Amino acid sequence: MEEIYAKFVSQKISKTRWRPVPPGSLQTAETFATGSWDNEENYVSLWSIGDFGNVDSDGGFEGEHQLLCDIKHHGDVMDLQFFDQERIVAASSTGCVTVFLHHPNNQTLSVSQQWTTAHYHTGPGSPSRSSAPCTGVVCDNPEIVTVGEDGRINLFRADHKEAVRTIVWEVHFHPSNPDHLFTCSEDGSLWHWDASTDVPEKSSLFNQGGRSSTFLSHSISNQANVHQSLISSWLSTDPAKDRIEITSLLPSRTLSVNSLDVLGPCLVCGTDAEAIYVTRQLFS
Repeated sequence: MEEIYAKFVSQKISKTRWRPVPPGSLQTAETFATGSWDNEENYVSLWSIGDFGNVDSDGGFEGEHQLLCDIKHHGDVMDLQFFDQERIVAASSTGCVTVFLHHPNNQTLSVSQQWTTAHYHTGPGSPSRSSAPCTGVVCDNPEIVTVGEDGRINLFRADHKEAVRTIVWEVHFHPSNPDHLFTCSEDGSLWHWDASTDVPEKSSLFNQGGRSSTFLSHSISNQANVHQSLISSWLSTDPAKDRIEITSLLPSRTLSVNSLDVLGPCLVCGTDAEAIYVTRQLFS
């Protein structure tokens, strides 16, 4: 088995990514990037490896990975992806998305593009705009797609200062009956997620039911003997509560459903179809 080389870097490393080799190239990967988290100062770093096993003039192994350059990163690095040979995209716990540019001539990293408020929370219970962690990023030059804890999916282009497109969801638990969850989406869907219903066993994971419903398994193996009355039905391991019933509340798919609110048996939502939908019989 080939020897494994370790280097202690005095940082907690959250992400590691190899720099892709040029298309058609026969060379092996020689450069990788890392991102850190849970440190007083976090960094995005670029590293290089040499020929494993060769000894340099100082008696050390050339194969040991060497730091080429690094740059401070505000917040934890939640995800890290190479955009191309020279650019790296980092997702931050602050909600910021940053494109870093590598300058091979002087081995430095600089900020090429940055979207500081790519992901954020709004609405009751939060400040007018509070940051939400960006949890994932995927790149396909020239496009960058990000997801975050605010429920948004953003499409960016490297040469644009603003998001090209954002998908507009809202998620609401019923205020007095949290076994019921309501979601709306840009695709025109308005769904009622019911975790209170004891649904019979089904033969597959997804099964069509009545009232335009779908039954989704949410069981997980029992890992602890915890009193069920203290556990949300969304986390319950009780086999009797083994399914979530999902019901479409709109008679037909419409343009983007941008917002919803629910109180008691009443629900209201607004859409890009210039229509407002209201029901007072959610549980009938």
